[in-house]
Amino acid sequence: MNEAMFYEKLETQKVRCFLCNHHCLISEGKRGICGVRENRDGTLYSLVYGKLVSMNIDPIEKKPLFHFHPSSTSFSISTVGCNFKCKHCQNYEISQYPKKYNDIPGEEVASEGVVDAAVRAGCKSISYTYTEPTIFMEFAYDCARLAHEQGIKNVFVSNGFTSHEAAKTIAPFLDGNNIDLKGDDEFYKKICGARLQPVLDTIRLMKALGVWVEITTLIIPTYNDDEKTINSIIDFILSVDPAIPWHVTQFYPTYQLLNTPRTPVNTLRWARELGLNKGLKYVYTGNVPGEGGENTYCPKCGEMLIERLGFHIAKNNMKEGKCFKCATAVEGVWG
Repeated sequence: MNEAMFYEKLETQKVRCFLCNHHCLISEGKRGICGVRENRDGTLYSLVYGKLVSMNIDPIEKKPLFHFHPSSTSFSISTVGCNFKCKHCQNYEISQYPKKYNDIPGEEVASEGVVDAAVRAGCKSISYTYTEPTIFMEFAYDCARLAHEQGIKNVFVSNGFTSHEAAKTIAPFLDGNNIDLKGDDEFYKKICGARLQPVLDTIRLMKALGVWVEITTLIIPTYNDDEKTINSIIDFILSVDPAIPWHVTQFYPTYQLLNTPRTPVNTLRWARELGLNKGLKYVYTGNVPGEGGENTYCPKCGEMLIERLGFHIAKNNMKEGKCFKCATAVEGVWG
């Protein structure tokens, strides 16, 4: 166990957690919504510090991050737990585990061990992913600081419900963040057990703090595929920065939405075209390899710069972050 960051002690041994925007009030002996922060005698502890349930080497395109060191590998880690309860979670076995069981599984790994493994594997970055990285912030923070000392980048794959205090603390060591923007406020309340506004605030804050941001929307038929919702997401991204890459990805039946059909490819095409026509510079379709919406095109001359097939890059015509044909700069972290 490790004493938690971002909380205050209250009367009668209660604590208020400020790690994420739930701001859980936790009584002695109880845990927060994430299920991995426990109040013991008036002190809040992280139960997942260094307890990893997943360690893998992934292509950075899997996060997905398309404008962040293309073709590089990322050492990806996760603990159990999540501050959301999404009905469509593809990793629900680990994200929802603490809500069903009292024990906290995982292999004990030191932060130095994570960074050393990333270095030995030749990874350009460490990704805190699979579940919500905010809930193992203490461990991610220690890893991220050590990683920067070794020249390794750090990436969050996040639901964006991080508190402002936590976001500002991790930002100096965070190089990229793919944040889900899932739908409207009703969607967040009904499907995720959360709220929309804090996610919007986090996206703006991360961008303002200099973190490279990409946004993903998993389009689920009948839940968030209506024109009003898609337009509101596009308009928000435009209001922050039209150069933020937007990934519209295909849903497939999982967890508690097994009776909901896959997203039609035509819906993804429509959302992509809508985003591009309204002024977004980079819109990608996901979970449909070979569709063509995975490629990066020059926002000025339209030349194809990066050709992708799933997580594989078939061709990269970028020249020092610029279009090889017209020399237009393409926003991103190219190295």
